[in-house]
Amino acid sequence: MSKFIFVTGGVTSSLGKGIISSSLAKLLQGRGLSVTIQKFDPYINVDPGTLNPYEHGECFVTDDGAETDLDLGHYERFLNISTSQANNVTTGRIYQTVINKERDGAYLGKTVQIIPHITDEIKRRIRLLEDEDKYDIIITELGGTVGDIESLPYLEALRQIKRELKKKDCLVIHLTLIPYLNAAGEHKTKPTQHSVKELQMAGIIPDVLVCRTEKPIAEEIKEKLALFCNVEKQNVIEAIDTDTIYRVPLLMEGEQLDDIVIDHLELDPSKSLSLTKWKEFLYRYMNPKFEVNIILVGKYNELADAYKSIYEALGHAGAENYCKVNVVPIHSENLDDTNLPLEIHKIHGLIVAPGFGDRGIEGKIKAVQYARENNIPFLGICLGMQCAVVEFCRNIVGLNDASSAEVNTESTHPVINLMIEQKRISKKGGTMRLGAYPCDIYPGTLASQIYGQKTQISERHRHRYEFNNAYKAQIESNGLIPSGINPQTNLVEIVELSDHSFFIGVQFHPEYKSRVEEPHPLFVALVDAAIKYKNAENLASSH
Repeated sequence: MSKFIFVTGGVTSSLGKGIISSSLAKLLQGRGLSVTIQKFDPYINVDPGTLNPYEHGECFVTDDGAETDLDLGHYERFLNISTSQANNVTTGRIYQTVINKERDGAYLGKTVQIIPHITDEIKRRIRLLEDEDKYDIIITELGGTVGDIESLPYLEALRQIKRELKKKDCLVIHLTLIPYLNAAGEHKTKPTQHSVKELQMAGIIPDVLVCRTEKPIAEEIKEKLALFCNVEKQNVIEAIDTDTIYRVPLLMEGEQLDDIVIDHLELDPSKSLSLTKWKEFLYRYMNPKFEVNIILVGKYNELADAYKSIYEALGHAGAENYCKVNVVPIHSENLDDTNLPLEIHKIHGLIVAPGFGDRGIEGKIKAVQYARENNIPFLGICLGMQCAVVEFCRNIVGLNDASSAEVNTESTHPVINLMIEQKRISKKGGTMRLGAYPCDIYPGTLASQIYGQKTQISERHRHRYEFNNAYKAQIESNGLIPSGINPQTNLVEIVELSDHSFFIGVQFHPEYKSRVEEPHPLFVALVDAAIKYKNAENLASSH
């Protein structure tokens, strides 16, 4: 039987429930316990797949094709495990399930209500991972903030579960904010007191308080919080701001959060804490020998969370190369023939980011051209790969109006076209080519070198449009090599240039599979190429 840990949030959003959940899970994993994390989101969308990145940040995709909250990316990166559709549930999915059951007659003769029908479905989903019988601990992060109307059914479900389970099988952690007022020169506990009061009004008394703060919390503040929030003083945990999220597990170790949890849940871990690989990563991450600038050309750059996994993957790859990677975001709408930002002349690598629609597309194509013509290391991801194909066809193959059918339906050369199975689909939610698919790699190619001579890989996808195989021979004969092919559909997954320092485009999303302890080889290779490019550039300038 699994033990359950619930993580709630108070005072304000964006305090880092996902990072705290991931950090605690990492500590427990380091003690030899089997741990997974799930996220419950209170919005009514069935999944974040149809949400604008400005609204919700990146949409993270799992192996089984679920479009999920970006926090699942943190779970995977920290724990080095794969999540699934069961790890992310929304209010939309809860209500959809209950309404479908009502239509099917499952509640015949009964009035369907929030309690017990919605809360019962929430509880069923919470305990779904328990059925897999492979986790010692299931951590459930409840999205939103205590006091939100949308969160009330989840808190009621939590109250019921806490009542149904033994004390040693369930623990509630409440993440809150302890603001520091410079004018008064002191921390203020009142926001946290009110937040915990809201939780208590829902029938839930937290077992642990994790207090986000800018400055260290004095003992008397902890005593005050313990007294007024009805928790043990040793269970008031300081979560001080830090320079990187990857230091948080070590900070939580210093606060003995794992010991508190293990004692409460009466667990018997198989070993003492071991975070050797994590600490080695952090050392390389914080003590780089090199530094490079890599431009990220996208159209949601105002919100870094829109490309969260790319930023993190570059961090992992940088640490692997003992290199500090400065990500320089450039908005694709700001790139055209007459306007190349100064930053683009001071770079050592370039990524064209994924995305949808025609906005900013010509800027992305211009960025690809700049990287190709100036021998700058280049990685195109999903739409970025498609832009590389369009640019090559226009400027090398001679197909002047080459385009993607997504952008220009009138093009006489749609070198990127809608996938055949997508042409019959009208619904938007969850209908793209989603999840992990195999890809055969041709020997002797850059892709083969990057992936350690593997002949087949598996990568995650999220797209509707594909490389148009009608142009494959023409494109290949001009030098852009399709080096990765899906064995079932013959879909081109990877393209590359052989006469370039580093030029590769992939239809899939490698950023989704990069982890702290297993950096993705594509990003590792890109950073390595950027270091070599910078060194060659410095050598040339010295002569």
